[in-house]
Amino acid sequence: MTRAEEFQELRALLFSIAYRILGSVAEAEDAVQETWLRYESSPTQPASVKAYLSAVVARISIDVLRSARVRRETYVGQWFPEPLLTDPYEDPERSAELADSVSMAALLLLERLSPLERAVFVLRDVFGFGFPEVAAAVGRSEAACRQLAVRARRHMELGRPRFHADRREREELAARFFDALRDGDIDGVRELLAADVRMVGDGGGKAPALARTVVGADNVARLLASIFPVLDRIEARVELRELNGQPGAILRDRDGRVVSTFALDTVDGRIQTIRSVLNPDKLGHVGPVGDAWAITRELQRTRRLAD
Repeated sequence: MTRAEEFQELRALLFSIAYRILGSVAEAEDAVQETWLRYESSPTQPASVKAYLSAVVARISIDVLRSARVRRETYVGQWFPEPLLTDPYEDPERSAELADSVSMAALLLLERLSPLERAVFVLRDVFGFGFPEVAAAVGRSEAACRQLAVRARRHMELGRPRFHADRREREELAARFFDALRDGDIDGVRELLAADVRMVGDGGGKAPALARTVVGADNVARLLASIFPVLDRIEARVELRELNGQPGAILRDRDGRVVSTFALDTVDGRIQTIRSVLNPDKLGHVGPVGDAWAITRELQRTRRLAD
């Protein structure tokens, strides 16, 4: 098998490692490409190609994350990971765990960790690498990596919700939620929301007021139920889609261009958090990007004419 063939077999794993460390599709793809260039130019053949490539992509991702954190500190508004349509790494026996580890909620918890803690957690707890491999990847001793893993797990467990719905329950809840929104059923929307539900948007200073934070079932229900029924009138559509392993949707304009994505976190049979990504810089990998400002103006005009 050639190096190119070996690399291609492991590409999905490498991307999945990099994305969980970085929270960015574009940066993860760049890290994978840089990993290939280093492997291609390496004069020696590693004993374990998987361990070698995983270590290289992890080290590259750690370096990228350190510089990315400086940018995120000055980011306008709430920062969210770039939405991921499909995780290319598949393991049927661990599909639920892998989906949970790539959720928006999990990625935001990972943001609380140091780059080293994050890399150790991803390699050890998500992908099951042994501590010798983890230590080689991050350039620390096995003992130090065990301590990093303990700290990372503690932070992750403290932030996780206590109740988890299974996949079918989440999908059914999401379908009912978006049906009620389409119908403008405020009461129907409200009963599916947790009392302290939060709707948060990531516009990065490049998207309209929908990027603001709204808290409370009544407020969120009223806002969404005033917007979604109007979308049909301007020929926009909401496409139900799994995002980051969780139920969600993509909002497209009349030309099919992506305006925003919505990801839902559910706890104890209710929607706890609605996260929308509107920053056009984060949507290009989802599809051609539309103009969120233009669709907002059209929504406002249509609503005024209807009043």
